[in-house]
Amino acid sequence: MSSSSSAETKSSNSWRDELASLVNTSSDHVFGDGGVDEMVVGGESESVKDQIVEFLKASGEMVVELGRGCRDILKQSLANEDSVIVRKFGGPCREVCGRLSFLNEYLPEDRDPIHSWSVILFVLVIAFAALNVNNVHHTPSPTPLVKKVCIHPPNATRILLPDGRYLAYKERGVPADKARLSVITLHSFLSSRLAGIPGLKSSLLEEFGIRLVTYDLPGFGESDPHPDRNLESSARDILHLADALGVGDKFWIVGHSSGAMHAWAALRYIPDRLAGVAMLAPVVNPYESSLTKEEREKIWKKWTPKKKFMFFIARRMPRFLAFFYRQSFLSGKHGQIDKWLFLSLGARDRTLIMDPVFEEFWQRDVEESVRQGSTEPFVEEAALQVSDWGFSLSDLKIHYNHQPKGIFHWLKSVYSHTERELVGFLGPIHIWQGMDDSVVPPPSTDFIHRILPSAAVHKLPNEGHYTYFYFCDECHRQIMTTLFGTPRGPLDNIIGKDQASMDQDAEVMQEQADNAQNEK
Repeated sequence: MSSSSSAETKSSNSWRDELASLVNTSSDHVFGDGGVDEMVVGGESESVKDQIVEFLKASGEMVVELGRGCRDILKQSLANEDSVIVRKFGGPCREVCGRLSFLNEYLPEDRDPIHSWSVILFVLVIAFAALNVNNVHHTPSPTPLVKKVCIHPPNATRILLPDGRYLAYKERGVPADKARLSVITLHSFLSSRLAGIPGLKSSLLEEFGIRLVTYDLPGFGESDPHPDRNLESSARDILHLADALGVGDKFWIVGHSSGAMHAWAALRYIPDRLAGVAMLAPVVNPYESSLTKEEREKIWKKWTPKKKFMFFIARRMPRFLAFFYRQSFLSGKHGQIDKWLFLSLGARDRTLIMDPVFEEFWQRDVEESVRQGSTEPFVEEAALQVSDWGFSLSDLKIHYNHQPKGIFHWLKSVYSHTERELVGFLGPIHIWQGMDDSVVPPPSTDFIHRILPSAAVHKLPNEGHYTYFYFCDECHRQIMTTLFGTPRGPLDNIIGKDQASMDQDAEVMQEQADNAQNEK
């Protein structure tokens, strides 16, 4: 019996021991020696961090597989030739890709065009997004109000040209019957007949007896557009305007900036009607054949990359200019002149354009310039500057008339003792150039003076592109005195007008004689 009790006790103890052992073992499995930080799995410990990493890896693999599955579904449903999207957009996409295939020539040979252009497109999207964020965070506070362009009722006087177009013009100064001098001004890009010589006092015109005529270029202001405009047609418009207004046998022309382009055309095509020419910061064709390599480099390096890009677009793809113009001065909103015309201005020019007087004038002039709301005249004007003008500035040189070749003509010239005739514009040409001008840099005028040594060049230290021409009473008086000498006032009668014409002809003849002497 005792042995039986001993066996039961042993069995009971074994059961308790096994239960205690089981509890201890389970506790060790759950908590271990380090508490909740680790578990025993297959004899090795694994941290919670490792489990999270493994879980994320598994989740990532599942997402990748899901993406591959979606891609396969899209390929089967959309890339199939029978799908609606492929049938609708496949043809146009292939046509666009075919036209843009020439761009692949700029890629490295070992690059797949599809992958390369995808990366380029992605980078462009990121760049534009960054620029947009940058602009948002750097917008000055408070934001200035943007003034909208106001189109005023038409009020211009117009003449009918022989081809049926109308040309709008404006007159200032003394009346036609009392004018001692007639001057036609040629406005620049994004300007109009309202500009003339900005800020010029009527009293100064009266003092010199000047009749000042300004007009809108074709498509600008209230002038009708020209269907096939070039610089020769521009010179013909000047001639028709002068004849219609009865300005006399000869008249002066004044051009500023790109307006000088039309002054060059007048010198080329109607030199016999010009009494003289005045140009301020005159443009030249940056692709002019007479430019040397050094001259071209000096001119081009003065311009900003944006300005160079606009010249390239105007010469190679002028139709693309319409996009830029619609985003700027044809957007229906006003802006600063340097922003609208992609200019980099010097210190004095920047001070001038911030002046309220200039700002008021500029906004009204722009409103008149863009009245018709068409990009065409502005595209034409920009393209004209960088296209073939139909002549070179070297063609404007004063030179002796070419004699016919042959022994008969040679013998005739020997025995007749006739002097060879000088041809070209023999009247005065005056050019004013600001030395701080970054729009039309001074090397441009240096080139002009090399080609046309008879032209009088007035270099203006510390002056910019606008400062000497816009709202400067002293400058205007200096210009008038240089061109016309001592002021003599308006004419009193017809006899006085005839006498003035004779005096002017005498001055021109004297100028011609001086030029001929210089050429010799």
